[in-house]
Amino acid sequence: MYKSSLYLIIILFTVFGCKSSSEAEKNIVNNVPKNYGVATESNKLTLPERSVFFNDSVLNSLINTSLQKNFDIQSALQRVQQYRAEVLLNKGIRLPDLSFNGSIGQRQFGKYTMDGVGNYDTNFSQNIAENQKMSNPLPDYYLGLQSQWEIDIWGKLKNKKKAAMARFLASENGKNLVITTVIAEVANLYYEILALDTEKQIVEDNIKLQEEALEIVIIQKQVGRANELGIEIMQGRLLSSKAKLIEVDQRIVIAQNQLNFLLGRYPESIAIKSNILKQPLPLKISEGIPSEMLAKRPDIKQAELELMATKSDVKSAKAAFYPSLNINASMGFHAFNSALLLENPASAVYQIFGGLTAPLLNRRILKAQLLASKTAQQQAYINYERSVVNGFKEVYNSIYQLASAQKMTDLKSEEVKTFKNSITTSRELFKNGKANYLEIVNSQKNYLDSQLELVNLKKQQLQSTVNLYKSLGGGLQ
Repeated sequence: MYKSSLYLIIILFTVFGCKSSSEAEKNIVNNVPKNYGVATESNKLTLPERSVFFNDSVLNSLINTSLQKNFDIQSALQRVQQYRAEVLLNKGIRLPDLSFNGSIGQRQFGKYTMDGVGNYDTNFSQNIAENQKMSNPLPDYYLGLQSQWEIDIWGKLKNKKKAAMARFLASENGKNLVITTVIAEVANLYYEILALDTEKQIVEDNIKLQEEALEIVIIQKQVGRANELGIEIMQGRLLSSKAKLIEVDQRIVIAQNQLNFLLGRYPESIAIKSNILKQPLPLKISEGIPSEMLAKRPDIKQAELELMATKSDVKSAKAAFYPSLNINASMGFHAFNSALLLENPASAVYQIFGGLTAPLLNRRILKAQLLASKTAQQQAYINYERSVVNGFKEVYNSIYQLASAQKMTDLKSEEVKTFKNSITTSRELFKNGKANYLEIVNSQKNYLDSQLELVNLKKQQLQSTVNLYKSLGGGLQ
């Protein structure tokens, strides 16, 4: 009778669990793309190591400092440690727990209770020895081992362990994403400061040219071939250039402070003395990036691992509807006399029992957990798709910007040469009375503007190369 009732309960638990599991399976996202295609090449692109890519000792030194002291990287490392602790927590989740237990207690039996009457009567029995007689109150001593074990029949604990490991690996890639971002920011700021330093040199050279032009106009006025208006215009342009020089110095200080913050240190001067126009491009990449390169992006890896974690969460939440089997066991020594506690086998005791439980009526918590797990999985899938599409966008934009900047740089270089020649031409014509001072002013202004534009284009080239390197997952070697 009892066995039949027990079998019936087990069957009911299993049926209810299977029904919930089947319903939960309908809305699970399984159509995760396994491939994404772009134009591929026969020769697959391989990214060089960071120290080779950034072939600049000053920049490499700054990057190494940022990897050690950057605040975002340090925070990312702490997040990794948090998920590492979760992995350790779930590492032995499928194994039985074993603990040592020692206890001392005392019980007082009421006179008109079953224990009180029974124990009092027992003391008069002829079947017990003198050391088996019990006092009232009665001491209680226990020393032994206890174990609890949930048998992972349906994979609930296994999937919890898999989810914890996937999140740990996702946090590792999240840390890598922070590292690549910081490296790219340091490199871009370095090139920004290089560009500003070159701009400063150009403005200083331009000031010298304007001072020379002003002297020429003053001499021409003395011989009656120029007037005061020309001198005033020249002086105005000279003052404007000096103000421009102060502005460039201000931008250099701001950029250096931003770079120092990325390096995790207080503001200090960064000695960078190099002409950005002479800076070689770190890497030349043509169009047609192999699709395998995007798989190296840490954000895509992170999103994929987070999606795997949510899949395991859903499986674990489904398994919670099934009956769970728990085994409890204990073994040790139990006695009411401390002197007899370690008597073996007289005081030796053990017990083992198993229990099968499953939610039957009130399962709203499990349903809510399953719904939350499925929603989190759908969000993770959307984030995964977003990461892949964003990866394509960043690579495409970087390639297009790099190619465009190269073409514009070539044209702008020719423009700079032309305007440089125009300065000499305008001065000679002015001396011979065939041109006025405004033509000298315009030629100098055009030369200055074209030089600054060339510097900006060169900076765009370098930064586009860095951004492409970052968007392909570079910088971690």
